[in-house]
Amino acid sequence: MKVTDLLTASTVNLDLKSTTKKDVLDELAQTLDGAGKLNDLAAYRAAIDKREGESTTGIGDGIAIPHSKTAAVKEAAIAFGRSKEGVDFQSLDGKPAHLFFMIAAEDGANATHLEALSTLSTFLIKPEFREKLMNAETPEEIVGLFDEQEAVSKNVAAEETPADKEKGYEILAVTGCPTGIAHTYMAADALRQKAKEMGVTIKVQTNGSTGIKNRLQSDEIEKAKGIIVAASIKIDVEPFRGKPLVQVPVTDGIRKPEALIQEVLDGKAPVYEGDGSKASGSAEPEGKKIDIYKNLMNGVTYMLPFVVGGGILIAISYLIASVMGIELKPVTSVAGVHNFPTLLSFIGQGNAMYLMIPILAGFIAMSIADRPGLAPGMVGGLMALTGNAGFLGGLIAGFLAGYLVELIKWLFRKWPQSLDGLKPVLIYPLLGIFATGALMFLINQPISLFMTAMTHWLGSFGTGNLVLIGLILGGMMGIDLGGPFNKIAFTFGIAMISAGNFYPQAAVMAGGMVPPLGMALATTLFSYKFDRAQRDAGKVAYVLGAAFISEGAIPFGAADPIRVIVSTTIGSALAGGLSLLFHIGLRPPHGGIFVIPLVNGNPFLYALSIIIGAVVTALIYGIWKKPLAEKEPVED
Repeated sequence: MKVTDLLTASTVNLDLKSTTKKDVLDELAQTLDGAGKLNDLAAYRAAIDKREGESTTGIGDGIAIPHSKTAAVKEAAIAFGRSKEGVDFQSLDGKPAHLFFMIAAEDGANATHLEALSTLSTFLIKPEFREKLMNAETPEEIVGLFDEQEAVSKNVAAEETPADKEKGYEILAVTGCPTGIAHTYMAADALRQKAKEMGVTIKVQTNGSTGIKNRLQSDEIEKAKGIIVAASIKIDVEPFRGKPLVQVPVTDGIRKPEALIQEVLDGKAPVYEGDGSKASGSAEPEGKKIDIYKNLMNGVTYMLPFVVGGGILIAISYLIASVMGIELKPVTSVAGVHNFPTLLSFIGQGNAMYLMIPILAGFIAMSIADRPGLAPGMVGGLMALTGNAGFLGGLIAGFLAGYLVELIKWLFRKWPQSLDGLKPVLIYPLLGIFATGALMFLINQPISLFMTAMTHWLGSFGTGNLVLIGLILGGMMGIDLGGPFNKIAFTFGIAMISAGNFYPQAAVMAGGMVPPLGMALATTLFSYKFDRAQRDAGKVAYVLGAAFISEGAIPFGAADPIRVIVSTTIGSALAGGLSLLFHIGLRPPHGGIFVIPLVNGNPFLYALSIIIGAVVTALIYGIWKKPLAEKEPVED
């Protein structure tokens, strides 16, 4: 689809009056509505705000492309606006935006939406074209400029095919960015343009939101002098084994196309050896720096379904057991299941939650070392679980396994190619599992001793000062979101229930519910400070917090540890202290809101303790957290 099929003179505004981002969005949306392109102006504006909440559409170089796909659109269209003075649009380069393109696509019109975005991106990378847009005097002239550019782009695309197919392309390239819209196609266009200027034949595969386009073929790879991968997402580079390969972030494809092409032509690109190992003599590219957050979040993403499903089943099991008058005890085998609550507990606690730490460790390791890291990571996580090292031990196991496997890959990088097949099926799993297991055996001991010492220290307080115990236990539940301190406090609470003292566990559960509830409430009260993914995590955290699953706050703690830990520790300590100030006892060791009616004492005061702790956490974190605009810009 052509840009001018969507952009008409009636949707062009050459003199925006707005001076803020919000006003620009309002003005452009009203332009679309005035041209009869929308069904519901308010709903469309809400959809635009939702998209901006995910990440800014100010792509830099004075350009912003706000867009949305919604049923509020009657007919797909693009509104163009221009501000000579410029507007702060929270652009990726931090500079004011002057040229604005608001894309409206009907719900379900995915191809129209994304094709228009990608086409716009490739046009706007050209400084001379942006200059023409800035100087145009009429809406008709704007439309005419795009018509001219469409014709030029067709000619460039036609010239991408080499004249002599027997020789193939000199250079192949792959581009990709996290959202697969602007930067993917801007990098591709920059490489094509520069290759044309240098007299080099090139084919560029784009891994965008519409899927892989212009896919590289095996015969083309074989004939090429080298390959450029300009991407900030994971690209399968195994087909390039044995070929000179340059791997850089997508932004380098936009800013340094000539240098990348020249590196291949000069024979300076390292040869990719395969199996996830780095090419010989290659430097660590910018996009391949150690990314602890990315690796951690990969583990958290795969772990959360086990936490959510298992945790809620546990809570329901305690509720049903309390109603039926059944004493619910831990079940470790099918033979111990004699009733429905026990079955729920066995599925949730004995299986789903049991896998939580091994899954976390395994997928952290896999993020670091690809598939060879999965088995060592899961074994290390299981050893952390059985060795009483808890969540902290699982984190250590995941990173330890990942980097150990990377070391093993490096050590075996010069093996004969004929033996390469043994690496993934024998060398990596054998040495990776052994090395990770041996180190975890040593690490588990001090962590286990630490947890035992902490449990004895808590026991020394007795029941003489309930409020102090409540503050300590509540704070421990909030300080590491399911880690060793959290587990020590929980274990202590269980031990006290066995001894007939039900107060400590009330403080434990109140403190453990606050972190996810507080973070969830913060995403509601301060929604403008969170992107869409975080707001979605907040919705899940409401459920997890209500079910007493402290780990629901982990995604927030991983992204912003200092602010989150301080906020949750204060809120959790307050909730724990208040619950014991109100002399609340708790017989069921788990259950969240499902067992609040069953507490010893006033259930309303217990609920109030939790609510106060969550509100305090939300307010501290929400006020302290930086707005999205102050974050380090992300690509695309």
